[in-house]
Amino acid sequence: MSSIFVVTFSAQAEVTLPSLVGNGMVLQRDQPITVWGWAEAKEKVALTFNGKTFATQAGADQKWQVKLPSTPAGGPYTMVVKGRNTITLQDILVGDVWVCSGQSNMQFQMKTVQDRYRQEIASSANPQIRHFLVKHALAYSPARDVESAGWQEANPETVLGFTAVGYFFARELFEKYKVPIGLLHTSNGGTPAEAWMSADALQEFPEYQALIPKSAPAGPLKENGEKKKPSVLYNGMVAPLLPYTIKGVIWYQGEANANAGKGKEYAQLFPALIKDWRSHWGQKDFPFLFVQLANYALPKAKPGDDSWALLREAQSQTLSLPNTGMAVTHDIGEANDIHPRNKKEVGHRLALLAQTLVYGNTEVVASGPTLKAVKQDGKKMVLSFEHTGSGLVAKGGGELNQFMVAGASGTFVAATAHIKGDQVEVWSDRVPQPVAVRYAWANNPEGANLYNREGLPASSFRTDR
Repeated sequence: MSSIFVVTFSAQAEVTLPSLVGNGMVLQRDQPITVWGWAEAKEKVALTFNGKTFATQAGADQKWQVKLPSTPAGGPYTMVVKGRNTITLQDILVGDVWVCSGQSNMQFQMKTVQDRYRQEIASSANPQIRHFLVKHALAYSPARDVESAGWQEANPETVLGFTAVGYFFARELFEKYKVPIGLLHTSNGGTPAEAWMSADALQEFPEYQALIPKSAPAGPLKENGEKKKPSVLYNGMVAPLLPYTIKGVIWYQGEANANAGKGKEYAQLFPALIKDWRSHWGQKDFPFLFVQLANYALPKAKPGDDSWALLREAQSQTLSLPNTGMAVTHDIGEANDIHPRNKKEVGHRLALLAQTLVYGNTEVVASGPTLKAVKQDGKKMVLSFEHTGSGLVAKGGGELNQFMVAGASGTFVAATAHIKGDQVEVWSDRVPQPVAVRYAWANNPEGANLYNREGLPASSFRTDR
C-alpha cells in the first residue's frame, strides 16, 4: 500500500483530516460517502475525488463536511483536499466497511493464534482487505479524533495485528464477492456494554447514568481502572468515527456483563446499544451481526440459572430488532479459556449471516435451529424449530444431549430427546406431566449436539421464562 501523505504547510490555520480519512482507506460503496475535517472558521475547502470537485466551508466550530455521491466498488483512487493548504490521499478503495467491535474476543489478534493458522497467514497477502486499528482511548465527553497507525492492507506481516474474527470474516466475504473489505476495528478487552453506549442512551438506565461524572477528573484516564465506566469507550473509540459511512457492524462482547451477573439486564442493555449506534451513525437500521457467548467454565452436574446462559438468552432476544443476526458458538469454546482459539469458525458463521442478511444470498443456510414453538403432548414436550436447513441431526450420531424437563415444581431433570422431522420430542420418566423444557442451559453446555445438517448448532433456550 502506498504511504504517501503530502501536506503543503501554511503559517495560517491548516485544513486537517481525522486519522480515519487517510492513505489506503476503504470507503463504503453504493451509499453517499461522508468525508470531514477541520479548518479555520469560514475557510473554504474544496475536495476532489473521482474526477469531481465539491466545495464547502468550515463552520464556527471549525468543522467541515462533504457528502460524496454513491460510488460503485473500485479503485484505487486519489483524493485532494484544498484549503489554505493541500492534502493528497492516495490508494483509496471503494468497497464494504465493517466496524469490528466488542471486548477481548474481538480484540484477539491473529498473532495470538499464528501457530494454529500458519497456512492462512502465509497466504494472507491481499491489498483488497484492509484494517484500521483504533488505539485504546477513554473519554468523559465525545472525542474529536482517534489515534491509529492508519489503514493497513493484509499481508503475512501486517495481518498478525488484525482482529482474528474480523480477518476471517473479511477473507470469506472477499472470496465470495470480490469486493474490497475495510475492517474498522475498535475494541477493548474486559469491557461491559454500557462503556460502549452514549450518555444519551444511558438515560433510560439510571443506575449507569448516575456513574457518569458531571465533569472530567484531572489528569489522564487510567485504562484499567476506568474503562468499565459508562460511556467512556463510546466517547473515546466510537464517537470520533461516527461520520464515516459503513456497511455494518460485527460485535463480540458480553463476557464482562455475564461475569458481573448482569445477564438479565443485558436483555435491555444490548438492544439499547444497537439502537444507540444506529441513531448516532444516521444510517438507519444498518446490519448488526453479533456473536453469542461461547461455552466456558467447568460443566456443572446440575446447572441452574447460570449467568452465561442468561446472557445468551438476552442475546437471542435481541434478534427481535430488525437487520440483526447472531452466530451461535457454544460448541467451539474452551472450558478453561475465556478466549477460545477457533476464531476462523466464528468469522465463518458471521460471514454466513452477512451473506443472507446483507448480500441477499437466500440459498445459504446461515443459522442453526432456533426454537419456534413448544406444546405438551401427554408425557412429552414437543418442540418445533425453524432454520432447520436440510434437517435436524444429532451431531456425531447417538442420542441428543443437554435437554432437561420440569413439571409444576420447577425442578429440572435430565431428559431423553428424539428428533421427529423438524421437531424434537423430550420427556423423562421422572416427570409425568412436563410443563417446561431447557436446552444447553449452562455456562458450558458440554456435549450439546442438536444441529442442522449444514453443521450449525441450535441456540440454547428455555421455555420457563
